[in-house]
Amino acid sequence: MTTTHLMNTYARQPVAFVRGEGAYLWDEAGKRYLDAVAGVAVNALGHAHPRLVKAIAEQAATLIHSSNLYRVLRQEELADKLCALSGMDRAFFCNSGCEANEAAIKLARLYGHGKGIELPTIIVVEKAFHGRTMATLTATGSRKIQAGFEPLLSGFARVPFNDIEAIRHVAEHNKSVVAVLIETVQGEGGINILPAEYLAELRTLCDAQGWLLMLDEVQTGIGRTGTWFGFQHAGVVPDVIALAKGLGGGVPIGACLARGAAAEVFTPGTHGSTFGGNPLACAAALATLETIEAEHLLDNARLRGDAIRAGLRGALDGVHGVLDIRGEGLMIGIELDRPCAELVGVARDAGVLINVTADSVIRLVPPLIYGADEVDLLVATVADVVRNYLQQAA
Repeated sequence: MTTTHLMNTYARQPVAFVRGEGAYLWDEAGKRYLDAVAGVAVNALGHAHPRLVKAIAEQAATLIHSSNLYRVLRQEELADKLCALSGMDRAFFCNSGCEANEAAIKLARLYGHGKGIELPTIIVVEKAFHGRTMATLTATGSRKIQAGFEPLLSGFARVPFNDIEAIRHVAEHNKSVVAVLIETVQGEGGINILPAEYLAELRTLCDAQGWLLMLDEVQTGIGRTGTWFGFQHAGVVPDVIALAKGLGGGVPIGACLARGAAAEVFTPGTHGSTFGGNPLACAAALATLETIEAEHLLDNARLRGDAIRAGLRGALDGVHGVLDIRGEGLMIGIELDRPCAELVGVARDAGVLINVTADSVIRLVPPLIYGADEVDLLVATVADVVRNYLQQAA
């Protein structure tokens, strides 16, 4: 049964899931699917993880929501934990990734005005995705996302991805720049990995110019790439971090973390959220972080991610049409030489949930709890799907 009372914002697939357990989902007819999408990198612990279920149930039975008009003890506990893991000083909690990026953008503008810059400008990059609010879709480097929503906002300067000279060029000619906003791995853009050397050079450049280095870790954060945060692969520390997706294990929560001068920009009344950081969402996030630590899921993400990439490279070696297999941890892309959106339905019929982004990149972002059996099943199914598709099209 479908409904005509939903706004037509999604091209939904013809399947509805009614329950989940571990790395698997079941539809209305009882068919089982291996989940390699995880709610688009959200379900870090898989489905119905006992630790997360227990934490949510206990908090729901105690206190779901109060207000940011008062102290929220769970929120304070979560801020302490995230700052300890990231090296940041303060946290602002919201409900989603676009809100976390929106907070970062507002923080940067306020930071710039505090320095006497009339039109503070943020450098963003091509193929980026930062969200769908007006500010974040303006920051997003995709005309497909922006089309029809003009006029876009001013205050952004766009440069090519992984081009430090382009940023130096902007620095020479635009004295209104206050920050750089960038993903350590572009998710929607096609699993494009920012080299560690680039990030180190960017840190140096930001320090020299007095800019804030702001990292969109909405998809890469909370263990997705095998470290708590993507920037930890590069050995640099940003000024601002945007988080969401995996943070609540499926319960909506986002966070904007900051350190140093950036952490002192917001003052009472300058920003806020009605629901952000309520006790229920924070309890879920704390349980997610505790479970990642207790079950060594950072190590698991590295181990299983390496195994998936190695398995796919072996199975697809020499197959014409496969351009690249790349990624970090459990954030994996298979780039083909042609659009391949139809593979989502083919894989689903075969019992595996995958995603295609940037038209020609198969995106795999499975739960961090994957075991060897799930790795083997994913590799065998995806390799068959890709091989058959390319051979039929040849």
